[in-house]
Amino acid sequence: MAAIARFQVLHLTKASAISPPSSPFLRPPPLLRRISTTPRRCSLSISDTSKCVESSKSIVNDLLDYLNESWTQFHATAEAKRQLIAAGFNMLNENDDWDLKPGGRYFFTRNMSSLIAFAVGEKYTIGNGFHVIAAHTDSPCLKLKPKSASTKSGYLMLNVQTYGGGLWHTWFDRDLSVAGRVILRTEDGSFLHKVVKIQNPILRVPSLAIHLNKTVNTDGFKPNLETHLVPLFALKHEKGSKEGKEESENSSLKDAHHPLLMKMLSDELNCEVDDIVTVELNICDTQPSCLGGANNEFIFSGRLDNLASSFCALRALVDSSTSLEDLSNEQAIRMVALFDNEEVGSDSYQGAGAPTLFEAMRRVSDCLSHKSSGECDFSRGIRHSFLGKSSASAFSNSFER
Repeated sequence: MAAIARFQVLHLTKASAISPPSSPFLRPPPLLRRISTTPRRCSLSISDTSKCVESSKSIVNDLLDYLNESWTQFHATAEAKRQLIAAGFNMLNENDDWDLKPGGRYFFTRNMSSLIAFAVGEKYTIGNGFHVIAAHTDSPCLKLKPKSASTKSGYLMLNVQTYGGGLWHTWFDRDLSVAGRVILRTEDGSFLHKVVKIQNPILRVPSLAIHLNKTVNTDGFKPNLETHLVPLFALKHEKGSKEGKEESENSSLKDAHHPLLMKMLSDELNCEVDDIVTVELNICDTQPSCLGGANNEFIFSGRLDNLASSFCALRALVDSSTSLEDLSNEQAIRMVALFDNEEVGSDSYQGAGAPTLFEAMRRVSDCLSHKSSGECDFSRGIRHSFLGKSSASAFSNSFER
């Protein structure tokens, strides 16, 4: 990820120590806010500065933990869910009736890859607004094709496809692995969705040696994304070897993916290979997110677009509604929406193009009014609402651009 995005994240977390993370929710909508040009003097004592530094370090470390946990959109959503439950939020199911109360904190997930969380102000009344921050859980990456098994020149390889607008040359010569979601069949015949991550680097996309590509530095690096961007997985074993003995009885998976890959997934999930019905896997960089720069002023990480924004939005909501006092004078509903599939247009069941957010706002309004709110009441609430989308920008050493 580009350097300016990393810098902006660190700058934001430092600022949050002085201006609490709750501030995005405590400010009125921009159109209602008065702008003052009168300068104000602000002073900080040594003890205040020390607290700011310690708070900043804590937030940065928490961000690094979030990035390292969130290899995929499924892991990012699972980690967000874990943090919300730990903070006392109540999980809702879209298929159930909702019992909401002023001062309550709630969330629900969709497709295991998108999430909406909200905290209801104690003084909320029907017609009041929603203060929303939106971000997304997905990032540009390589995804395993539905039929990934490939064998060339004695090597097992995995067929992949590009997802989103990535800088694909940066995926060459890196330690890669797989992570994502797996659907399992349980003993009673039902299906179970589980996230999976193989920590070890099991894949690599090697660059062509310079003596076989002598014009690369003058003509540019122009890989064919279908034929050149295919990760090496393992050496091909002869029949009767370890790999051949690990084949699954599931014929569709046997034909679609290498048995060795399925065995590694089953070992990670502590299940049988035949329990795996299907997989949805991303190719991921195994290099951990970390601090860098001479003074540790940068965050070096992939997926900063847009996990940095997802983390900050989530942290703001949690920190601004930790105690009862935080919501005692709030008249609005503080909300965070983390969507999937932003990198490919958002037009999906779990993307921002779906009516998920609008339907959730109406449902919350109806539940809190203990009836179906009239169109006029809900329309007033929408007009008192605002939504801010948080994202990251790209940057490089090409300062002239």
